Amino acid sequence: MLVSNGLIGLREGLEAALVVTILIAFLVRTDRRGSLKFVWLGTAAALALSVAAGALLAYAYASMTFEQQETFGGVASIVAVAFVTGMVFWMRRAARTISGQLRGQLGDALRVGPLAVALVAFLAVAREGLETALIFFSSVQTASSGSTTVPLLGLLAGLVAAVVLGYLIYRGAIRVNLTKFFTITGVLLILVAGGILAYGVHDLQEARILPGLTTLAFDVSDHITVDSWYGALLKGIFNFSPQTTVLEAVVWVGYVATVMVLFLLPQHLRSRRTTAT
Repeated sequence: MLVSNGLIGLREGLEAALVVTILIAFLVRTDRRGSLKFVWLGTAAALALSVAAGALLAYAYASMTFEQQETFGGVASIVAVAFVTGMVFWMRRAARTISGQLRGQLGDALRVGPLAVALVAFLAVAREGLETALIFFSSVQTASSGSTTVPLLGLLAGLVAAVVLGYLIYRGAIRVNLTKFFTITGVLLILVAGGILAYGVHDLQEARILPGLTTLAFDVSDHITVDSWYGALLKGIFNFSPQTTVLEAVVWVGYVATVMVLFLLPQHLRSRRTTAT
């Protein structure tokens, strides 16, 4: 869970950090430093909303019965996977144009007033923050120990790394090929999302909404245990379960195979495919 949540924190955190960096750089270069405080105001409000959303999810989950928890966890996992899938495709497509789009939005906001500037920063960061809260919640539910400590440490480490990278990019200390970065992290996140989706399906089986809880595709629990270092590694990164139902396996393979092929298609082929459909 440390690695997968670190990846989530790095990916989502860097997106938010890049947004804030672009907004700040635009204001500094156009000599509008007086509006910087409104960017920070919008950013702080977005972060507060994200933390509140995460706390609300945890509180609501703790007050439910077992079957309600399994249903809620399963649905939340599926929604989180939908967010991840949309996010990896959107960021790969927008990596080259996001800077110009944000500058245009901020330029329009500056003409409207300071609250509009804060709103641009709030909406840009809140999107990433709310996604992170939901994905993190779903990821925590897959932790075999049920503890949030290790997943939270992984998420925080990823977020800290994202902030540092964002600062270094702003200062010009490093240059990152965003297209390659988001492609590599996108591939890894698709594998993580496949595990979250499979676990969501398992939750819905536990809640008796989906059938096949006792119909196993394989059982390697005698050879791979989640207590072993390799079992913990497979569980933490890919949400691998030694006892996997047929439906979980079918969903994982179907999701990863389909999304991975579409994601790795060259941009012009993907655009042609979209136009044709």
